[in-house]
Amino acid sequence: MTILVTGGAGYIGSHAVQRLLRDGHDVVAIDTLFRGHARAMHLLARAFPGRLTFIHADVADRALVEGILRARGIRDVLHFAAMAYVGESVEEPLRYYRNNTLASLALIEACDRAQVERLVFSSTAATYGEPDASRIPIREDCPQHPINPYGASKLAVERMLADWCASRARAGRPVAVACLRYFNVAGSDASGLLGEDHHPETHLVPLVLQAAVGVREAITIFGADYPTPDGTCVRDYIHVEDLVEAHIRVLGALRPGEWRAYNLGTGRGASVREVIDACRRATGREITERAGARRPGDPPELTADPGAIARDLGWKARVTSIEDMAASAWRWMLAHPRGYDDGAGGA
Repeated sequence: MTILVTGGAGYIGSHAVQRLLRDGHDVVAIDTLFRGHARAMHLLARAFPGRLTFIHADVADRALVEGILRARGIRDVLHFAAMAYVGESVEEPLRYYRNNTLASLALIEACDRAQVERLVFSSTAATYGEPDASRIPIREDCPQHPINPYGASKLAVERMLADWCASRARAGRPVAVACLRYFNVAGSDASGLLGEDHHPETHLVPLVLQAAVGVREAITIFGADYPTPDGTCVRDYIHVEDLVEAHIRVLGALRPGEWRAYNLGTGRGASVREVIDACRRATGREITERAGARRPGDPPELTADPGAIARDLGWKARVTSIEDMAASAWRWMLAHPRGYDDGAGGA
C-alpha cells in the first residue's frame, strides 16, 4: 500500500515516513522544504531504497496533489503540513490561514476528487484555547475556543473535515477522518537517523539542549508569573515516536463514514522549569537561564486526557519521562550539533 504524507520532510512528518517504511508501506512525501529538510528525505530514501518518493511541492497545488493521488492509487493520507509557531501566528495571522487552512482545503478537494478513503489530520491542542481549570486535563468534549491564529487555523480545518466526512456519507461514498490534537512533541527516533531541527527553533526541549551544547548562551523563560505551581507554563509532552504510533494506529482503525477526534499526550504536565531541570539531568551539563516576558497567545496550562484513544484503540504513550525524551533528543543533537546541515551520515 502507498500512503501520502504531507509535510513529510518536517520533524514529525519525517518520523512518520520512517515508521511507515519500516512497516512495509511505500510512501509519497510532499513538502515545500520551507521548514522541512531535504536531507531527512535523502537519508530515508537511502535506508529504504525504492520505497520513498519525495515530491518538492505544496499541498495547496490541488491539481498536482490530485494527480499524485490518482496516479499512485493512494487511498490513505497523513496530513502534517502546516506552520506551527504560536507567536508567529499572532504576528502574521493571514499567512497562517493561507498556509494551514486554505492549503488544507485544496488538499481535501484533491482527496475528494481522487476518492481517498482515509485521512488522519495532525491537529493541535491549541484549538482548545485557554480552558477553565476545571477542564484540565483536557478531554475531547472540551469547548474549542482558540486564542491564537495558529489554533484557529487548525480548528477551521477540523470543521472542514467534519463537513466533508458528513457530506460524503450522505452521498453514499463515505470517507473516514480523524483529527489528532496533541501538545508538545519532543525526542528523536531510537535509531539516531532523524531528529528535531527547526529554523528558527522555538520548541523548548531543543532550545534547552542547544544551551547545553553551547549553540546558544542561555535558555530564556518566557514568563514566570503564570498561575501554575512554579510560575512557568505547563505542557503535556509526548515523544515523537509515540505520536507517530498513534497516527498509524488510528489510520488503521478508521472505518468508512467515521469521524474521530483524539487527544494525544501522557496525561501529565511538566513546567518550563521542570523541563530545564530534566535536560540538566539528561545531559549532565550546566544550563544558564534568563528571564523573559510572556509570549502572546500562550495559555498557562495545557495537559491532555488521553483516555479516549486508550479505551478505543489501546494506545498509551510509552515514554512518559521528560528526561527520557530529552535524552533521545540529546543523542541526536550531539551527533548533529548544527542539525541536518552538518552533513553527518553521508550524502
